[in-house]
Amino acid sequence: MDPKKYFPTKFHLLSTENQLALQKFIVQLDLKAYSQNTIKTYVSELMHLLLILKNKPVNELSKERLKDYFLYCVRDLKMGERKINSKINAIKFYFEQVLHQEKMFFDIPRPKKPSTLPKLLSKAEVTAIFSQVNNPKHLLILKLCYGMGLRVSEIVGIEIGHIDSDRMLVLISAAKGKKDRYVTLPDSILPLLRDYYKNYKPKKYLFEGQYGGKYSVSSVQTIFKRALKKAKIHKYVGVHSLRHSYATHLIENGVDIRLIQELLGHNSIKTTQIYTHVTFNTKNQVKSPLDTL
Repeated sequence: MDPKKYFPTKFHLLSTENQLALQKFIVQLDLKAYSQNTIKTYVSELMHLLLILKNKPVNELSKERLKDYFLYCVRDLKMGERKINSKINAIKFYFEQVLHQEKMFFDIPRPKKPSTLPKLLSKAEVTAIFSQVNNPKHLLILKLCYGMGLRVSEIVGIEIGHIDSDRMLVLISAAKGKKDRYVTLPDSILPLLRDYYKNYKPKKYLFEGQYGGKYSVSSVQTIFKRALKKAKIHKYVGVHSLRHSYATHLIENGVDIRLIQELLGHNSIKTTQIYTHVTFNTKNQVKSPLDTL
């Protein structure tokens, strides 16, 4: 990745030494096979520091100076926990993986992350959204997002060879964290899938763009937003809510949470357990004391 491409108006503001540092940083990220999204994020984080340094070489920064920088980001720039973690990880990578310095630890007061529950849709709302999609390709995309609990990036990454209709499984290859996993292909989707294949004849990816290659993530998001609006559902949700709804509805159907963890591709069971807080199969059975007056 050429830093000039992503920072056309700012790269020249860096000193020659810091320009070289940024280029070495990118090379090392590539060698470590980081995803393009992670590379873009890390490069942006390091660039922020380099712009603040101006002509001071980044290689000369002490651990104490770096800690001052992180505190500045927290206290003055009011950066949240996720942003600070990303920044620390990126800069640690530079000093540890590029400069090969010893591991660095920073005792930084982190802003408390708000505890939010995943935004989801009821089964009736999911059905209503599907009913507003007339294009077979678009409908299949949304049905698979919900029916297999996939991230949008995973949907557009499915290849024809990943679908095993005999075992009713789909391989999700190199997903988040570069992990492979299998998910269950819904029985009800098979006729729609076969009709779609006959009519669209995709070559490599199940869903391909107008000129070949992967279907774009933004196009999937647009399909969902349009269907949500036509269904007159006034919830502030994105297409990822279909994945949240899949997990929640499985829990409500009594599916073991560890199996759901595996299907979703979560590293930790704690990530999956958040869906237990939004299920209503037990909560809606609790009678309010108001009803007993």
